[in-house]
Amino acid sequence: MTARIVLLDAKPLGVADVAEIARRNARLMLGEEAMRRIRASRALIEHLTGLGKPMYGVTTGLGACVDTPLAQADLIAFQHSVPLSHSMGIGPALPTEAVRALMAARISGMAAGGTGTSERVVMGLVAALNAGVHPVIPTWGSIGAADLAHLGHMARSLRGDGEAEFQGRIMPSAEALALAGLEPLDLREKDGHAIIVANSLSTGTGCLYLEDVAHLIDWALAAVALNYEAFRSSLTAIDEQALAARPAFGQREIGARLRAELAGSGLWQDKAARRLQDPLSYRCVPQVWGGLLNAFEQARLATEIELTHSGDNPVILAEGERVISNGNFDLTAMTLAWEQLGQALAHCAVGTANRCMKLMSPTTAELPRFLSAKGGSRQGYAELQKPLSALEAEIRHLANPMSLSPLAVSDGIEDQSSMAPRVVAKTAEIVERMRYLVAMELIFAATGVELRGVVDTMGEGPQRTFAAVRALVSPLDDDREMSTDMTRVARMVAGPRC
Repeated sequence: MTARIVLLDAKPLGVADVAEIARRNARLMLGEEAMRRIRASRALIEHLTGLGKPMYGVTTGLGACVDTPLAQADLIAFQHSVPLSHSMGIGPALPTEAVRALMAARISGMAAGGTGTSERVVMGLVAALNAGVHPVIPTWGSIGAADLAHLGHMARSLRGDGEAEFQGRIMPSAEALALAGLEPLDLREKDGHAIIVANSLSTGTGCLYLEDVAHLIDWALAAVALNYEAFRSSLTAIDEQALAARPAFGQREIGARLRAELAGSGLWQDKAARRLQDPLSYRCVPQVWGGLLNAFEQARLATEIELTHSGDNPVILAEGERVISNGNFDLTAMTLAWEQLGQALAHCAVGTANRCMKLMSPTTAELPRFLSAKGGSRQGYAELQKPLSALEAEIRHLANPMSLSPLAVSDGIEDQSSMAPRVVAKTAEIVERMRYLVAMELIFAATGVELRGVVDTMGEGPQRTFAAVRALVSPLDDDREMSTDMTRVARMVAGPRC
């Protein structure tokens, strides 16, 4: 099968494009308009360097060393030293998809035209990405005032120093480049600094995790609809007129999606619901998940801004022939959006866990205790309440903000930072745990509709969801090991809804 080609030109990369490149090995190509922007900013750097104009990171040192001018003879050697001095990451290596996302995000930023890097460096990054040469990059080390450590390791590796993964093997970078038929990056004025001065890890992985959240929302709403069938919920909670009476962000869209899921359901019939009003975890789904939908949109918009624009310092404004020191690398706005997304997911996790508990309660759901088909001494799903509770607690812990009050570094010059990469990463950890909560709701609800005897009267969406669950997990006729069942369904939840 021919790999999809993603073109970066007048139209910038989108979040979905990065996921295609990072996860499904789409090839990246730069169009003529993107190359024009790259060449224009580079021409200005070369012109001003020739005039001896002071420029941060070009003719001066970095950080607190901004007061140290560079000798003309040291300009290129300094650019080669920058990746080495910033290769200070620690911890386990990033997964390949994160490295590819980082590389794609950095190329996207360079193509915005504010970087001033040379054409050969940009094309070297594109060639390495398309050839599958993936630098080995430690996970930790950035405070979100540009992901310097991660990009330092990337630049170092693509210079032929360090390690890279190629065709499934870790090897010296020089060997990987040679096997791929590529030359090491040849850094000139500004190039070393231009590669590292960006938030490419935060932005690139953010694109991947937004895809994950979108899949999670789809499956979670499918689980809610199936649970509504099992619980025999009142559908007044998703009534369009009621939701329009106070149109809080996202709730009308969630209501519309649930109504579409439940098309043809017997629950729409008069007196089909068991109660006049259901517990809040059922009744407030449009409001809670609407909040998540709004938070998701804010995180997507913030991430797209970083992906498609230049956060470089200094920024190269070729049309005005200006090189301006600035703080555009600060990701406070994006970080706050991702903190909000994590907290919105935590609210949804609470509701999911509570609906699972309610479905197992004979008093509340009027189904056998713990959804045990045999009852009596059989446990049914009783023991799954423990991992259910543990996961929900971990999600609440991860949702706590961590971007406040970071330490000042670089002799006090860098006294503000966003902690963006860790905030994005902990949101991904929430998603990972949330998949298992949704998997449990799917499994419990599938059992619930069987015990209730309503499989044949369910809506179109729940019918499809029930079939997907039962294709992976057989009915719980007697007690058995259930970790395997949960893992199978959680893997399904990790992908697009079938």
